[in-house]
Amino acid sequence: MTALLYGIPNCDTVKKARAWLEAHGVPYTFHDYKKAGIDETLLRDWTARLGWEAVLNRAGTTFRKLPEADRVALDENKAVALMLAQPSMIKRPIIVQGDVLLAGFKPDTYLDKITT
Repeated sequence: MTALLYGIPNCDTVKKARAWLEAHGVPYTFHDYKKAGIDETLLRDWTARLGWEAVLNRAGTTFRKLPEADRVALDENKAVALMLAQPSMIKRPIIVQGDVLLAGFKPDTYLDKITT
């Protein structure tokens, strides 16, 4: 089954995930947030399934450069609005394969959840 990998091509973590998928023979399609953006309905599905806290990349430069007012008192709606405005604030990578939805790259989790 083909996986969908969402991210930014120059992200080191995305590169690791892509290398893992290729090494394990997992076919995938890559969705570049920078070029293609992200659909609000899809993003809201991810936040509903994983929690917005797991989908929002607070560790990234883009989030840390936000004005303090944008970084405090976050809730799901505010986080989704931030991620839609600047998709680089979405945790990378997000991978979808059938019913499997994962945020970030952890080789052991991929091994358990992703089918080859």
